[in-house]
Amino acid sequence: MIKHNFRNLGIWIQSKSFAKEVYLATQPFPKAETFGLTSQIRRSVISIPSNIAEGCNLMTDKQLLKHLYIAMGSAGELETQLELAADLGFLEETLKNKLVKKVVEIQRMIMGFVKRIEQKSF
Repeated sequence: MIKHNFRNLGIWIQSKSFAKEVYLATQPFPKAETFGLTSQIRRSVISIPSNIAEGCNLMTDKQLLKHLYIAMGSAGELETQLELAADLGFLEETLKNKLVKKVVEIQRMIMGFVKRIEQKSF
């Protein structure tokens, strides 16, 4: 029994779209970073919608919450990695600011979903 259809969640739709945007933003990174910062950024951004989807397919709200918190952690990692990429000159400041603004919005959405689940469950 699936409690939440992740495909209908705005947070999953937005975070999946954001993952594509981040992938495109990292394409021009130096080839030397392919297995470094580029890979880390991409793994972090993919982890967000992936954990939302995984949590929604589990049986309990406790399991869903665990995966939402993992998605929050990945969003925090991503925010740090984007800052570092800009510091290293891989991302223009304006693009970094745009991406960070979006990841902060996704974090806000995740926490809103967490609060709804917690209020319903406890």
